[in-house]
Amino acid sequence: MAEEELPGVLILGIGGTHGVLENIAALLKKHFCLITMKEFLENKKEMSKKIQSIFVFECRPTIDQELLESLPNLKVIGNSGVGVDHLDLKMISNFGVKVTNTPHAVADSTADIGMALMLASARRLTEGNVLNFPGS
Repeated sequence: MAEEELPGVLILGIGGTHGVLENIAALLKKHFCLITMKEFLENKKEMSKKIQSIFVFECRPTIDQELLESLPNLKVIGNSGVGVDHLDLKMISNFGVKVTNTPHAVADSTADIGMALMLASARRLTEGNVLNFPGS
């Protein structure tokens, strides 16, 4: 029996300044055929048929009407962040595409930092640091 082809997921790229982190790309590869924006733009006709998902990492790639119109088999946009303010949800839903995100991904870290800042402020830790290390 022939191995079933994995669905395509569009990503900006892997690594570098704005690409998906390599460990996340490795996880995505287990479930998807990764298609970078460069590969998509070089061969839109063939690649547009394969892409069923877009993985948005650090608000990239930009989701606009032109991109959505070029992806007839798109089913879902997965956003790796908490908010979806950078996505036009009404426009996306007009294409019948679902949007997901990770709403609780950084809740604990945010609470930890908030508590640390409050404690540092209450105990005047930053002032003590400056007094003990003049010139820093």
